[in-house]
Amino acid sequence: MQKIKILHIIKSLGRGGAEMLLPETLKIHDTSRFEFHYIYFLPWKDQMAESIRNTGGRVTCFEAKDNIRLMQQYSGVIEYCKNNEIDLIHCHLPWAGFLGRLVFSKTKIPVVYTEHNMQERYHIATKIINSLTFNSQTLALGVSEDVTNSIKKNINPKIPVNTLLNGANTDSFQRDPGLGTKTKQQLGIPEDALVLGNVAVFRFQKRLLEWLQVFKAIENKNPNVYGIIVGAGPLEEEIKAELIKLELEKKVFLPGLKTDVKPYFSAMDIFMMSSSFEGLPIALLEAMSMGCAIVSTDAGGIKEVVRNREDGLTCKMEEWIKLSGLCQVLIDDPDKLSNFKKASRERAVNSFSLKAMVDSLEEIYESLALQIPNGK
Repeated sequence: MQKIKILHIIKSLGRGGAEMLLPETLKIHDTSRFEFHYIYFLPWKDQMAESIRNTGGRVTCFEAKDNIRLMQQYSGVIEYCKNNEIDLIHCHLPWAGFLGRLVFSKTKIPVVYTEHNMQERYHIATKIINSLTFNSQTLALGVSEDVTNSIKKNINPKIPVNTLLNGANTDSFQRDPGLGTKTKQQLGIPEDALVLGNVAVFRFQKRLLEWLQVFKAIENKNPNVYGIIVGAGPLEEEIKAELIKLELEKKVFLPGLKTDVKPYFSAMDIFMMSSSFEGLPIALLEAMSMGCAIVSTDAGGIKEVVRNREDGLTCKMEEWIKLSGLCQVLIDDPDKLSNFKKASRERAVNSFSLKAMVDSLEEIYESLALQIPNGK
């Protein structure tokens, strides 16, 4: 039997949540039944490309400097599909989705679109294009019930929209205490320090300026608390300026963009998120899989993952200032901190395994492949 050939289309292969899923899912997919191709458009955001190639994926960059030029690549993508006998296209995030829908209208190759964000949070132009084109594809997947409901409320599509929860590779993402100690040493963090952390793209929605303000309030009461924020992005200069303003240069470390975040998760005791909105963040699932205690706002799909006082501690999105008090509860009670670390890992393993997500995806791929005229 011939393999079913899947083409993933995504704007970039930087270290965002959607991008990180691609090499992780590829590690689990049954490559005896499926062959995976990947097209992206921003050559300067290619951090995931090497790991995809190393896992057996075929990666191609159709260079485009902006969204208009990205859309102009549709004829090249159609030619790629023809030359490589692509059976199904899986698009991620709006502009890749728009291009995929254009390819669908020209070729009728089945197109699956995964939505990672709430419709309400998009720019007005993105909302309009999304609404006008949404039915020009085969199936849409929301990464959380919140995301799926947002699609149905704002677009009211005629095509099926299902929820497929994000997952973490719980076999791969496991805490390594020795690696955590080594990471602390490299950063200059005392071995007995308690570490708060985050892994994020430095965007407005992550509210990392507020994260630093919360950390400052915690550090004022607990001199042996240190912080790590892994990532990079548009607000990097503002975040560094806030770090200096709050006199936290020697207490909070910014190691930059990393393709391997396990050493940093292994050093963290508490993974703290201050986000104003989310789909279902991959970094959160990875942190839980690594046994970090979770303290977070309940933005978006976070509340579908973290059950307050059971899997972690949460507060309302607009009440982010309460995060310092929630962290203090864990700092004051080491047993409670230890229990939440264990609960976090158990929740990830039991309910958010990447294997379950991949199994569901493969069922979708096979089902849609049967609809291909003269299909395999």
